[in-house]
Amino acid sequence: MEAFLISTGIVALAEIGDKTQLLAFLLAARFRRPLPIVAGIFVATIANHAFAAAVGALVSQLLGPNVMRWVLGLSFLAMAAWILVPDEIDEEESKLARYGVFLTTLIAFFLAEMGDKTQIATVALAARFQSMAAVVAGTTVGMLLANVPAVYFGERIAGKVPLKLVHGLAALIFAVLGVLTLLGAGAQFGF
Repeated sequence: MEAFLISTGIVALAEIGDKTQLLAFLLAARFRRPLPIVAGIFVATIANHAFAAAVGALVSQLLGPNVMRWVLGLSFLAMAAWILVPDEIDEEESKLARYGVFLTTLIAFFLAEMGDKTQIATVALAARFQSMAAVVAGTTVGMLLANVPAVYFGERIAGKVPLKLVHGLAALIFAVLGVLTLLGAGAQFGF
């Protein structure tokens, strides 16, 4: 349950103001069909984060416990810094409309998540926790918590969310996880 809750919270906070949330705003404004957009986000996130979690699980098996502790600790600290850098939407990701609402969303979100903060966080979380299913479920719920309101309420909430505060909280959580991991808090997980 810990892996699920931490994964959900981290990704929900990290996703606010992220380029995929900006993409959700863009798709909602363009298509005005929230259900297929949310379905596309859901499917793309599961596929992308399942891949990321598999990479994280593989990395945790390949590296020894001491190396893994340092890699994870430093990765979480790097994520804390990276989360403070605002994202912008790529022009290419907004030109996929010829595929229909669901497929456009699925392709755009899957591509936008490649190498994104939340995908890298999923790799690290899957390496940290020994439950790929809980991490993927948590990161998917986190993505939906951040993006579904963006799809349904769009501009009404965009100006009311203090992005610096949210990003600061997410960075703080990543930093705490990094320091705790470096100090050996993951010993019960074998690293």
